[in-house]
Amino acid sequence: MHQDSLYNANDTELLLQLSKGSRPAFDALYNRHWKQIYNAAYKRLNDEQQAQDIAQDVFVQLWTRGTTSPIENLAAYLHTSARNGVFKYFEKQGKQSALLNTIENISDEHDRADAGMLHQEFLNAFNELVDALPTQQRIIFKMRFEQDLNSQQIAEQLGISPKTVRNQLGKALATLRTSLLVLHLLFAMYSAW
Repeated sequence: MHQDSLYNANDTELLLQLSKGSRPAFDALYNRHWKQIYNAAYKRLNDEQQAQDIAQDVFVQLWTRGTTSPIENLAAYLHTSARNGVFKYFEKQGKQSALLNTIENISDEHDRADAGMLHQEFLNAFNELVDALPTQQRIIFKMRFEQDLNSQQIAEQLGISPKTVRNQLGKALATLRTSLLVLHLLFAMYSAW
C-alpha cells in the first residue's frame, strides 16, 4: 500500500499490513488512535507524563502483538491495554504508599518512652537497607524520595528511559518493603518486652 492509501485505509486493513511488519501501517494506526488512548489514560490518572508513558506502552504492545498474532477488535484491544496500564500504575503506587505508610507507622510509635531510641535504630536500619540496594536502584530511590524528582526528571538526569526509572524504583520499593516489614515486626516484638 502507498502512504496516502494507508491513511485512507480502515483499521482492519492497517492491522493486516501491520501483521506483515509494515511500519507505515503502524504509524497510521498510531496517528489515528494515540490521542484517544492518551486521553483515556489521562482521564483516570490526571498526570500528563504517566498518561503519555501508558499510551506509548500500549502502542509498543500493538507493534509487538500486531506482528505476531492477529487483533480482532482494535478499539477494544487498545482500551483494554490502556486500562491495564493504568491498573499496573496504581498497583505500583499502592506499593509505594504501603512502604511510606510503614515508615509513618513506625514514626508514630515513637511516642512511647523508649520509642525515640527504637525510631532512630529503625531509621539507621532503613538507611542501611537503602545503601545496600544495587547502585542504580539506590540512586533512583534517593532521587525520587530525597530530592522529590519524578520519573521523567530522573530519566533526564541519568540519561535513561522513564520506564527504566519506574522499573528500577519498583524493584527497590519491593525489596525495601519486604525488609521493612521484617524490621517492623522485630522492633514491635522488642518494644513489647
